[in-house]
Amino acid sequence: MMSNPSYESSTERVQVWLEGRTLHIRFNNPAKHNALSVDMWEAVPLLLRLAQHDERVRLVVFSGAGEKAFVSGADISQFEDMRAAREAVAHYEAMAEATLAGIQDFPKPTLACIRGYCIGGGVNVAIACDLRIASTDSVFAIPAARLGLGYRYSAMKNLVDLVGPGAAKDLFFTARRIDAAEAQAMRLVTRVCAPDALAALQGEYAMAMADNAPLTVAAGKAIMREVLKPSPDLDMALCASLIRSCFESDDYTEGRTAFMQKRKPVFTGR
Repeated sequence: MMSNPSYESSTERVQVWLEGRTLHIRFNNPAKHNALSVDMWEAVPLLLRLAQHDERVRLVVFSGAGEKAFVSGADISQFEDMRAAREAVAHYEAMAEATLAGIQDFPKPTLACIRGYCIGGGVNVAIACDLRIASTDSVFAIPAARLGLGYRYSAMKNLVDLVGPGAAKDLFFTARRIDAAEAQAMRLVTRVCAPDALAALQGEYAMAMADNAPLTVAAGKAIMREVLKPSPDLDMALCASLIRSCFESDDYTEGRTAFMQKRKPVFTGR
């Protein structure tokens, strides 16, 4: 194992620091409610690679700067450049997929500490983590159906594995917003507390991970991953084709345009 690596983010929009045995990764784009820009997606895997081999790190905590948002989705100012053209969509999706897979496959425990908006990509980050806690003023939504976006198989599987198919369909088909109490009731988050108690609740997890046997925890996480592996009959080619058809549709163009123009989209199914 690496003994004492130093942590430095590749962008000022992701903050990182080591506190005891907990590595904190904080999304720092508060002017846009911590919407994820390309540099933010790219910064996370580099930090996780260091933390994986750092014997000091027992827990990685993801949070959002300020009091208004964990992550509010994608940085829409980059939408036209990064997601409009077919090639750009493929690049953006591959980049986000790699980051989320890196969080999910990280061998040590991960915790999403959520306050405020947890929307779209924010939900994807949260459900890629092992544990999720939230303040009572948090708000959750998966607005893909309002934008004409394709929702990746991996993100859908994480959602269904976590909350079950019924709740997943409710959230995804309606694109409605839910509060922290409903999120806890459907198992999207594990524990909920008052905003001023969130830091103390996060501290409970940091203390537990610092005290518990790391090999036992890592073995448990790895075995649970095996339990959740997909069926060998899964048609991944079909899943990829369906997602591609969403991004290549007129509805995706309409959804993106309507979002940027702050109007209700008119979808035609083409």
